[in-house]
Amino acid sequence: MTDATNTSKPVAIDKENISGLKFPEGDVLTTPEDKKMRTANLEKAMKLGNLEHGKIKIIFEDSEGIKQVDTTVWGVTDKRVILKQGAVVPIHRIHEVKV
Repeated sequence: MTDATNTSKPVAIDKENISGLKFPEGDVLTTPEDKKMRTANLEKAMKLGNLEHGKIKIIFEDSEGIKQVDTTVWGVTDKRVILKQGAVVPIHRIHEVKV
């Protein structure tokens, strides 16, 4: 589901550092199928986080490039993913959720 034009390896980031990132407006995914899969995986990740406190990998893109965070998902709104300790990532900037 990662954008084929962007082949750079994700940089690991701690969830505590996400609040300092800048997120552009555009969606990183282009097809309706990829967006639907992302939503389904976020729902799975939230259930895993709330029931079992399980960590997952989220690959996302800020204004500087692709990042990866290993974290627990506590909530999903229509626009954001809420991570453990209150960090948030805009859904439209998420390339992949590895549950």
